[in-house]
Amino acid sequence: MAAETKNNGGGGGCDGQSALLHGKYELGRMLGHGTFAKVYHARNLKSGKSMAMKVVGKEKVIKVGMMEQIKREISVMKMVKHPNIVELYEVMASKSKIYFAMELVRGGELFAKIAKGRLREDLARVYFQQLISAIDFCHSRGVYHRDLKPENLLLDEDGNLKVTDFGLSAFSEHLKQDGLLHTTCGTPAYVAPEVIGKKGYDGAKADLWSCGVILYVLLAGFLPFQDDNIVNMYRKIYRGDFKCPPWFSPEARRLVTKLLDPNPNTRITINKIVESTWFRKAVPKTVRSKEEMEFEAFEATNGDKSKQPETLNAFHIISLSEGFDLSPLFEEKKREEKEELRFATTRPASSVISRLEEVAKAGKFSVKKSDTKVKLQGQERGRKGKLAIAAEIFAVTPSFLVVEVKKDNGDTLEYNQFCSKELRPALKDIVWTSPPENSTLA
Repeated sequence: MAAETKNNGGGGGCDGQSALLHGKYELGRMLGHGTFAKVYHARNLKSGKSMAMKVVGKEKVIKVGMMEQIKREISVMKMVKHPNIVELYEVMASKSKIYFAMELVRGGELFAKIAKGRLREDLARVYFQQLISAIDFCHSRGVYHRDLKPENLLLDEDGNLKVTDFGLSAFSEHLKQDGLLHTTCGTPAYVAPEVIGKKGYDGAKADLWSCGVILYVLLAGFLPFQDDNIVNMYRKIYRGDFKCPPWFSPEARRLVTKLLDPNPNTRITINKIVESTWFRKAVPKTVRSKEEMEFEAFEATNGDKSKQPETLNAFHIISLSEGFDLSPLFEEKKREEKEELRFATTRPASSVISRLEEVAKAGKFSVKKSDTKVKLQGQERGRKGKLAIAAEIFAVTPSFLVVEVKKDNGDTLEYNQFCSKELRPALKDIVWTSPPENSTLA
């Protein structure tokens, strides 16, 4: 998991005094605590960056049999890197403690904001859009949160939502033979009826029910299913027995009703949520990402460059190639989620650029180009913003080119799907292949 940690603050306790952790982090004041963990303000001594350090006592966790849950939280958080999910930087361990170095989210819980009263519909929409973006990303990686509630939604300094607390999350490999999850967990008021029913449930559909409860709470300022008697509350949840307050707009009422459908088979899906009129309404302030602004400025920075592709020397070729075999296959990094591919061609640079423009047109991408570079940017937002792809052309000899294509922005999974379904088929006939005796083109 990590290297042994030395805590120079005295026996691992860091209340009321600064402590040095692993010679790398300085621990400061406590920010909060739960049953099994304390969270401290920490500073990375090398970078000076502030972060949150979650400290979990091993003994306590082992005693109640929660070690698997902690391991699961670590592996999930390493998998899910998204702008609306709290980032895990590093995990360390000593004999008695586990330390999570995490992104410091300074704006507090969304719960605290709702406690002051219901939110304006346009603000609730912004938070809900960010929540769905994060949950869609998790689901695309086979991860189900299973404990979504406003207390597990934090806000950063800019008011952006961040999902946290993946301790109860499940992977798709936890599904039983019937393809369903079977562990009852979560917070009663936010739990889907099929989870309470203990008959097995779809983790994605159960998460969406919780999102429905959250949306209702954001818009109403109170819970949809309330009763002092928990059995009565469960009955209401089973029946989907709730009423929308009169101030809900018709579109909001429709969406909440589809989310809080007690039948998981007819409950709205993420694709349908994203298409709904309420969800699609533009947010008041349109924020363009750094990548989108760079895309706009692309021509200005590339206009006066040489018209010839940059010639590759031996060092370039070595850095571009995993070995010297540039030929038969698109070369890719050998890892699960690849972010770049390369191919060789004997066609001129103008032919490569024309082909990339055709791909862009078919796939709803905007295009910017110079004589040796092409940038494509998706017109619609994906799981991690708009997908952006950059292609650059290098010359090995005047008539033999290497084209490097890489993801510039957006979700790696969406990029890989685009490459396999759109890009590879469109480029297949211009890719140079080696002579038949050792050709292995798929």
